[in-house]
Amino acid sequence: MILIADSGSTNANWCLIRNGRDKTYFRTKGYNPHFVDEKYIIHSLPQSLPVFLDPGLISEINFYGSGCMAGKSVVMENALSVIFKNAKVNVSVDLLAAARALLGNKSGFAAILGTGTNTCIYDGTEIIHNIDSLGYMLGDEGSGTYIGKKLLQDYLRGYMPDSISEKFHDEIRMSFNEIMDQVYSKPLPNRFCASFAKFAGSNIRESYLYNVVRDSFTDFFTHIVAHYPNYHEYTFNCIGSIGFHFRDILGEVVVNHRMKMGKLIQSSIEALVDYHCS
Repeated sequence: MILIADSGSTNANWCLIRNGRDKTYFRTKGYNPHFVDEKYIIHSLPQSLPVFLDPGLISEINFYGSGCMAGKSVVMENALSVIFKNAKVNVSVDLLAAARALLGNKSGFAAILGTGTNTCIYDGTEIIHNIDSLGYMLGDEGSGTYIGKKLLQDYLRGYMPDSISEKFHDEIRMSFNEIMDQVYSKPLPNRFCASFAKFAGSNIRESYLYNVVRDSFTDFFTHIVAHYPNYHEYTFNCIGSIGFHFRDILGEVVVNHRMKMGKLIQSSIEALVDYHCS
């Protein structure tokens, strides 16, 4: 039996393949080795696996994960090797999964807009150019974390319109100190910040929130996408919950930056399974 996984920082989508054709899809928490260590993964992941899955029967795992680039992928490799003792473990960065799911064996531009951000030029087999997103502290423009951070900044500084601020307060029910503690003292602050992107989505007709999302995507293009040579000659192909749920606003920004919208999907797992099975 073979497992294929596509993991962001918040959620991971999996497929169990039996006999090369029978496919079962399921979901767990996401694991990013920049934010969690081997011990955390080894303790957490088995609790999320479905009861029908026997880790000892898995012969191969192809795990694509956020943060699983050179120097960090070993954290995930070691943890998966402990959980799935009989499996050959292959770990790659989630950006390669996005490129393969969006473009298959064709060359082009691929992006991730989820909890975090990533982009690349893909040659049909491998990533050949990547401008680092720099993570949620220094970059990740356009991501759920970036949008959530902007909302928290405006809320805590009193910059939000009063009507929006009241709604936001009723939604989160947290004091200034509780929010600061979550961001600076608790684990997974990126996931905490990204959770507030849902508030923007639920109230997107409010001009303030629409502008926050649009400006986040504009920053994504200004600071990352527009720095790829001849970027406007590519179609814009994107995967991830933020790009998918805010696709109308994203499409507006894409056109404003002289690109054509290509494929836009929420999750790569089915296309990724097809890629591997073919």
